[in-house]
Amino acid sequence: MKKELLIASALTASFGLAGVAEAATASFAGNARNGVSGSDLDDTTTASYSASQQASLTFSVSETTDSGVKWATGFNIMDENTSDVGASSASGLTLTFTDGSSLQVIEAGNAYGAMLATVPSASGEQGITDITSNVAPTGLDFADTSDNVGIDWRSAADFGGIEGMTLGVSAAFGDDGDASTTSTAETSYSVGVTYTTSAGDTAVTVGGGFINADDSNNTTLNDKADSVAVSGTAVTGDLTVGVGYASGSMIASGNAAADAATEVDSASVTTFGAKYVSGDMTFNIGMVDGEAKDGAAGSDGTNTDTHESVSASIDYAVAAGVTATLGYTDVSNQDEGVSKTANSGSSWYIGANVSF
Repeated sequence: MKKELLIASALTASFGLAGVAEAATASFAGNARNGVSGSDLDDTTTASYSASQQASLTFSVSETTDSGVKWATGFNIMDENTSDVGASSASGLTLTFTDGSSLQVIEAGNAYGAMLATVPSASGEQGITDITSNVAPTGLDFADTSDNVGIDWRSAADFGGIEGMTLGVSAAFGDDGDASTTSTAETSYSVGVTYTTSAGDTAVTVGGGFINADDSNNTTLNDKADSVAVSGTAVTGDLTVGVGYASGSMIASGNAAADAATEVDSASVTTFGAKYVSGDMTFNIGMVDGEAKDGAAGSDGTNTDTHESVSASIDYAVAAGVTATLGYTDVSNQDEGVSKTANSGSSWYIGANVSF
């Protein structure tokens, strides 16, 4: 549960500094996740396991002006996605207007992936590390990229008078580089739409978007990103089912020597998932099927990479803010059409998450 931190201005007032701007309102939230994960790879008969520990602590800061515009930002003190203790990262600045629309500037992200309907997937920290040269997509927003100098505008609900529709538009402007080995995004554009409706007792959400980004590398054939994605979910009572599909091309970095650019053609991924809630227990299942062709910068992609995975999990709400998880995943990876047994197999996780 988030706890409010009201930063008082009494000290400044007591020193006769009443004209100094008062501090904004801040709140914080975080979690600590501890468990054990194990794996049984296809290239060995011996299973392995290890401790799995993640933690996060995030501060959110916001204030509303007299005109009703809300200004908000934040930063991480600890990020569970990195192993660096004390690693911090500031977020962008978001303005929310009185009509319900919002504008995010600096590290704004893209509407391409943010407007998609969220397809259910398994929880837990189970997983098998893939070989870095495998460029097969594992998520619908695989081509999501942009420079941090950008904007992301989101409409209020019922955009254009259409009940249930929300529109997002993004743009970012990177350096006009002229690289010959590495690859970064220059100018990028993204549009996304979410539409919600109901059909009898079922709530339906459909989301889609596309992105295009120029590449800083002057030797590549593809754009840095060029992709379309769509997904949908249906919720009936305690059951949620969802499916998604994305396709396109991009330039991958870091998949060969020293961040060399890699052409990625004919990339596509399909996701499917289902979630069922029964009292304090939540059952999840998810599937991912991705494929792409890759090649060196300046050449067509001819080598096929694939990623296939099936996952399931059970979450149990032990107490307020405490959830126990049991998860399982089976993964199959191919690089250049060759099965990677050291990066394929099954994995499991058992642990608990404490959030506040």
